[in-house]
Formats: sequence, C-alpha cells, structure tokens
Amino acid sequence: MNLPSKYLDQAVEQLSSLPGIGKRTALRLALQLLKRDVTEIQAFSDAISDLKTHTKQCKTCNNISDLEICAICSNPSRDGSIICVVEDIRDVMAIESTHSFKGLYHVLGGIISPMDGIGPSDLYIDSLVKRIENGGVTEVIFALSPTMEGDTTNFYLYKKISTFELLITTLSRGVSVGSELQYADEVTLGRSLLQRQQFKI
Repeated sequence: MNLPSKYLDQAVEQLSSLPGIGKRTALRLALQLLKRDVTEIQAFSDAISDLKTHTKQCKTCNNISDLEICAICSNPSRDGSIICVVEDIRDVMAIESTHSFKGLYHVLGGIISPMDGIGPSDLYIDSLVKRIENGGVTEVIFALSPTMEGDTTNFYLYKKISTFELLITTLSRGVSVGSELQYADEVTLGRSLLQRQQFKI
C-alpha cells in the first residue's frame, strides 16, 4: 500500500497491529483521526496512555482495576465463599452483565492449550489454590468456555482442588459446546450460572 505520507504509513502500521484490524480498516481509522482537531487527538492519545500506565491487575482475582484490589473483591456485599473461575476479563464482564452472580471471581489469564504453547504454569492456578487454602471458600464454579481446551483446564483444576472440602460446579450446558463464554447471550449465560451442576470427571 503506497501512502503519500510516512506519518500516515506509521499510523496505519500501528493500528493494523491490533487484532482484527486489517490494513484497509487501519487506513480508514487513520484518515478519520486525521480529520479530528488536535485536542481530540490528544484526548485519544492520553486515554490510550492512561490505560497502559494507570490500570492494575487485582492482587486477589487478577481482574483489571484502577486500585490494588478491584471493585468486586472489595465489595462487602459480594459472597466471598463462592469463586467463579474464568478464562479472562471479558468473561467477568459477560457474567456481571447477567446480574445473576454475587460471588467473587478468579481470572486464570487463559486456558491450557498445548497447541498454543500454554501450560498450567502460564496460568494463575497456584494463586487460586492459595485462595482456597486460606479458607472460607465453599464452592468453586468452573466457568470456562465449553471447548476441548476449556474441558482440559477444568479437569486439571479439578485434580488440583478436589482434595479440599468444597463443592465444585460447572455451568449447565445451556452454553453450547465449542462456543466461547464471552459470546453467549446474557439470558443463556445467566441461566447456566443459576442451573450450574456438580463437576464430575
């Protein structure tokens, strides 16, 4: 793609490095930004910079937060005896949008996928075990996507925590097999949470 400006070329290159953004879309976005005034561009730039420099990872559940402990973990009205294990932050948002869950979360940061080079040591599994060891947890919900990798991760987690005195449940199969949790509609996801079943191997 021959562009008339090296600065436009640089902007397109950076925008197209984002997932799901091809060169044509990146060019359209760059040209749209070019039409904005300087104050709008500065605000856009500041927002991206602040996202990187000011957001933190919750020390308890690994969710995104502006503080050391996220708003969910620090909320006294949440039920700390139930931990819902999810793959990433988008799943927390999906479940929260259902208004069906009042417990806490644990974000693994991915799922076990040997094909992608992701093993148990790459995930926040040890911190989950420590949370259970600290006591007070009576139920752990496996809310991972019903894919082969999700099921493999469920099985591994079950082996790690099944010795503890707690109930281990999983979402009911209202969420279709092979789909990703974050794309399930709110009603289906909410019902899957409320109708969760005991996890069995």
